[in-house]
Amino acid sequence: MPGSSSDYSPDQSPAIWLCHEGEGDPSRSPGWLTSYERNTSEKFSGPRKREYLSSRWLIRQAIAGASGHKASSCRPINGRPVQSQTPAGWSLSLSHSHGLSACATSWGQPIGLDIEPCHRHPQWQKVARRWFTPQEQEWLLREDSSDTFLRVWTLKEAWLKATGRGIAGNLQTLEVRPGFELFGDQPEPDWQAYCCYVRGFLVTLVYRHSVQGPDRPMPELTLLAAPPGDLALSCPSILADSETPVLHRFIHTQ
Repeated sequence: MPGSSSDYSPDQSPAIWLCHEGEGDPSRSPGWLTSYERNTSEKFSGPRKREYLSSRWLIRQAIAGASGHKASSCRPINGRPVQSQTPAGWSLSLSHSHGLSACATSWGQPIGLDIEPCHRHPQWQKVARRWFTPQEQEWLLREDSSDTFLRVWTLKEAWLKATGRGIAGNLQTLEVRPGFELFGDQPEPDWQAYCCYVRGFLVTLVYRHSVQGPDRPMPELTLLAAPPGDLALSCPSILADSETPVLHRFIHTQ
């Protein structure tokens, strides 16, 4: 796995961890849940509870893989899992869609992750006309590509997660111009974006990283086997797969 407790540093690349949901009985909650997580999981049932438990399993595996700690000793903070509680210091971003869960990790830097199945938006033009900037609307409607729209949408979602904001009133704080030139409203010069395809999903990450030259490393991606039926935190198998990168860009200041 990419990280270890003895070799991580502020220059370490962010990482993305993915897994499909397990097939275990969602009525049986694992003993490693915190009290907060257990209370939250009891509000769900069926597929929604299975999704929640799988994502909590993945969060622990992601923190473990990044930090080198055992998954059984890793946990996120209560509430939205945007940071690790044990071990401390890791920024997290969680996304899940259509049976796939994903968690991104970064050492001490903000991070935002969004995953979407390809070709999910058959009426994407309505979304673009309502929420996007006039310049975005002009080139997206002219290009008339649902794939292009999906890249723009996930970039905006990941940007808002990384900057700690919701969708309402904020989708235009990142403008995606023709050729995927990115312009955001944050002053720092080290914001970056990365998109890739994995098993029929578009995976998009927005993050800050101190290495800004042409040789800057891409985020590392690891696809894990689905959680076991009992959601045990033993070391999971890593599946042989590879992503298809489609974008790796700096985000300029508007």
